[in-house]
Amino acid sequence: MMNINTEKEYDVVVESPGRINLIGEHVDYSGGYVLPAAIDKKITLSFTKNNTDCCTVFSENFRSQFKIKLSDLTRSEIEWHNYIIGVVFHINVLKPNKIKGFDCTIHSNLPLGSGVSSSAALECGVAKGLNELFEIGLTDIEIISLSKDAEHTFVGTKCGIMDQFAVVKGKKNNLLLLNCETLKHRLIPADFGDYNIVLLNTNVSHNLATSEYNVRRDECNTALEAINTKYPKYTQLAQVNPNVIKEFKKILPEKTFNRALYVTKENRRTLYAVKCLENKDIKGFGEWLYKSHRGLTSLFEVSCGELDFLVDYTHNLNYVVGARMMGGGFGGCTINLVHKDFCKQFINIISPAYQERFNISLTPILVTIDNGVSKV
Repeated sequence: MMNINTEKEYDVVVESPGRINLIGEHVDYSGGYVLPAAIDKKITLSFTKNNTDCCTVFSENFRSQFKIKLSDLTRSEIEWHNYIIGVVFHINVLKPNKIKGFDCTIHSNLPLGSGVSSSAALECGVAKGLNELFEIGLTDIEIISLSKDAEHTFVGTKCGIMDQFAVVKGKKNNLLLLNCETLKHRLIPADFGDYNIVLLNTNVSHNLATSEYNVRRDECNTALEAINTKYPKYTQLAQVNPNVIKEFKKILPEKTFNRALYVTKENRRTLYAVKCLENKDIKGFGEWLYKSHRGLTSLFEVSCGELDFLVDYTHNLNYVVGARMMGGGFGGCTINLVHKDFCKQFINIISPAYQERFNISLTPILVTIDNGVSKV
């Protein structure tokens, strides 16, 4: 296998962050409110033009590379390739013939499969880098949309807009309160007082997340279609009042009803949580995180034993004010608000308990809120 010289000078280098989501899980594809932020853990992508009709992509983490023919942008059997091929394809649809041959080297300190959206970081990083390299003129919204389209068409996950939006629009020390229907957003200062954000990576692969994610989306669409037979004014499930959802309890299948009830309640939880944060009521904010997790477990059914164990464990720790699973589910991370003086103690207590229960090592990740994708 030919190797790219990773010591060479590059024309463009970009850093693309992962993201966290404080609350508003699994509502972005139903037009709900979410509260994500970009973080300080990032993918670095280095680009150079190669004056050919081929593109060579090298992953330092996987120690592997592959080639893309610009005349033959088809899906690969290797999943991570498709995030990149899909972005090139969709840029080509939007701005034909702007991309020429390039080399790209990728290095990541984002933990894969942990729910911090390494996929959106990769997609948006590739789009931003190619936009800079070839002076394509893409707007932020175009980068967000085409990156989402790449995940839909080439990867097969029918994700919402939240991940890509947070990766591109993230602002240091701020959360984004995003309306996923209108894409209007406002910055919420990430002021948690004496509390820090600690992620606990279960190190459980969430392979189920892609297939079950698409199932959940279909269930939400089915619920909205049923509601529209009586209430055609609703264009998004998250708009529907919980009392309206309850009218359909005997009409909808139980699981479909539960999914719809979760979405409408989670949408409201996000807005209540933001009010707590703005009023510096950190404990109140943390309670909404716990309520979110209960909904994700009982109504939306995207949690798992490992995630539930970690969240339940925090209830007995008075220096943790809130915790929940984060991301697609079936593994990945919990997000925890832990008093700054007890972060080390928290990790030292919960890690062996998790190891003893599941015979799996836990990976703690301390994160800070950072800027979105940017040219270095």
